[in-house]
Amino acid sequence: MQSPSDTQHQPNELINSTSPYLLQHAHNPVHWRMWSDEAFAEAVERDVPVFLSIGYSTCYWCHVMERESFENEAIASLMNEKYVCIKLDREEHPEIDEIYMAATTITTGSGGWPMSVFLEPEQRRPFWAGTYFPPEPRYGRPSFPQVLDSLSDAYKNKRAEVIEQSQAIADAVGEQIATDQQPVPVGIKHIQGAVAGLLRRFDRVNGGFGGAPKFPQPVFMELLLDARLLVDADTKEAIDQSVKMTLDRMGTGGIFDQVGGGFHRYATDEFWLVPHFEKMLYDNGQLLNLYARAAEIYDDAFYKRIARRTADYVLREMRDQSTDAGTTGFYSAQDAEVNHREGQNYLWTPDQIRMALEHQDDAEFAIRIYGLDAGTNFQDPHHPDEPASNVLRFDKRPDLLAADLGMTLEAFHAKLDPINERLYAARALRDQPRMDDKVICAWNAMLISGLTRAGVVLDERRYLEAARHGADFLLDTMRTPDGQLARSRRDHQSTIAAGLEDHSILLEALINLAVAENDDSLWTPIEQLFISSRKHFESAPGVYHDTREDRTDLFIRPRTLHDGATPSGVGVMALVMARMVEISGEDRWSDWAVDSLNGVSASIATNPISVANSTRALIAMMTQKDRIGDRYAFAGAASDEQQPTPKGPVTVFVSEEEVVVSDDTPASFSVALEIDKPFHIVASDPGGTDAAKLLIPLRVGLIEGQGVAVYAQYPDGEPFGEGENLISVHHGRIEFEVAIEKADGIGPTPGEPILGITFQPCDESQCLAPVTVRLPVKLKIE
Repeated sequence: MQSPSDTQHQPNELINSTSPYLLQHAHNPVHWRMWSDEAFAEAVERDVPVFLSIGYSTCYWCHVMERESFENEAIASLMNEKYVCIKLDREEHPEIDEIYMAATTITTGSGGWPMSVFLEPEQRRPFWAGTYFPPEPRYGRPSFPQVLDSLSDAYKNKRAEVIEQSQAIADAVGEQIATDQQPVPVGIKHIQGAVAGLLRRFDRVNGGFGGAPKFPQPVFMELLLDARLLVDADTKEAIDQSVKMTLDRMGTGGIFDQVGGGFHRYATDEFWLVPHFEKMLYDNGQLLNLYARAAEIYDDAFYKRIARRTADYVLREMRDQSTDAGTTGFYSAQDAEVNHREGQNYLWTPDQIRMALEHQDDAEFAIRIYGLDAGTNFQDPHHPDEPASNVLRFDKRPDLLAADLGMTLEAFHAKLDPINERLYAARALRDQPRMDDKVICAWNAMLISGLTRAGVVLDERRYLEAARHGADFLLDTMRTPDGQLARSRRDHQSTIAAGLEDHSILLEALINLAVAENDDSLWTPIEQLFISSRKHFESAPGVYHDTREDRTDLFIRPRTLHDGATPSGVGVMALVMARMVEISGEDRWSDWAVDSLNGVSASIATNPISVANSTRALIAMMTQKDRIGDRYAFAGAASDEQQPTPKGPVTVFVSEEEVVVSDDTPASFSVALEIDKPFHIVASDPGGTDAAKLLIPLRVGLIEGQGVAVYAQYPDGEPFGEGENLISVHHGRIEFEVAIEKADGIGPTPGEPILGITFQPCDESQCLAPVTVRLPVKLKIE
């Protein structure tokens, strides 16, 4: 794991680390220190600031900055003279990374790695931050030596201003990731808002949520799949379309390793074609779980194949092959570059395909289905003079490719699988990407959940056995010298205590495994881990923090609710509590689940997509209202219970304030909508075009509760648009009748039935988010 310059310098303090990332820098001429009280004390004694460099072993730009600056004698001399320099592995210390990433995004508007942060050493507060800096001015950025000189001068000659700025940044960081929140009522309207927001973000052409670079974001799709239980039929269909298109495009794209299996970190384009080539365990654990879940929901053979190939990739490449799978844990990541070249190991030319395959018809088959006959699709942006090549990908699902070739799907895979085996064997002869072989508790737990679900869905016993071996390793071996659960382990050493993220995600994995295997022996460690989590991370009922209360090396105690590439420990804990309500049926779990929901409710109300796992916890609790009872008063669908019609281009009227239904007597009332110009709303039957399928139609129905069936005589819409963009809409004023019949057990959730109307306003250029309004009609059931 050492850099090419290993033999040129005496090692610095990092040589004593077990982190592959820190060991890469152990022979830099920079006098790197590890994060410690002693390093900060040295800075105080020397009266110099701290330069904190945060990254991880498979980070491409971290390698670039090392080669350009940290191995440069002159720049290293400047760093050593004017700073105490600390190098930190963000994967070992996500809580420290989270704090200083917040500072970086607050001060610069963006973030990334390598993170370059300058701290005053007394309180460890940042006074300036950035990411990558070149050795000379470039890309519109100052040179790294310019940054070093100017900030050293400011610390020396403008100390009061520096301290004042560090306090201001620290206060802003605290506001962002460490604020106490007062509980607020949350309910179905926030779930509807999350679903509507995600469907609005959905890329209707390429799948996914947002543009380039395009990340998998499995937590968004998990939220949508959860929400299927609480939405109407049309929204459910829109969810299914968005999830299936995204899974299809990822599974056929270059972000999936078509030869070796497993997913790369993200796509650099909006098409899922060219990946950033590093492979992370946390991505593959979460995506394995997602594809296996989707395979079960949709009974889809393609998703089963992707899940199987992802699991097989991890079991083949991301572990110590000298032991049974899982018994020594799973490795963290594979690097993006080989020989300083991005993705070199994964790229192909037609001639390389032909050389790897004995038979010409196999070679031409591979060249065709993997798109090499359409020309090259990859040019290394860092080495533009080198020949272009290809990332292997399908241009459609395998069943459609097989049909194009006049083959059955079984015959297609029977031909493709041995071709992939030979391509993989040829690829294995190349120089391989560097492996980060440390074992991280939370990431292993994500994989355990994925292997567990895949084992059940695919009826694959070896996946379940690997999951159990992995769980036993985390419980028995991932321990610090004083017996606490450890964050990471390498070279038989575990010195860093686990944080909330590790505890909550491991709890989730153990629960999944216990339920899948009907294994009562796991409930004792689950109980012990839960007690430990509450003891170390809970400051008030339901209020969890990322770190332990006794941490003295941080200027705040972070409490991160945002779900990013890895899930929020706070959000997963809320989800675990909600799940245990259903599994255990015990009152204590209902009480704890309500406490946890209160602890995250303000963030759900503000941005339910950002805190997707917290919103998933709300969904889980809303499906168990009978068990929660009167412990929690869920918010209704209206944004204001006294004024149900929200501000916007549509006003809603009803003809009755109350209707009564019984076994033999239905009821009816009329609904009128006035639509302001220049808006229209999507009709109840928007049409059969692709554009129509991705919009939310006009619907009246139960948004909460049970006990009635709802029917509406929707008016016909008017045509709007042309061709594939043709949809049916309403303008101006419309009015229609709604009929209600008594129907025991019908409705999205237990409880009193509440009516709502959903519509999506659009104008000539864009569609607004779908709106669900509570209708002010009281339903009385006799």
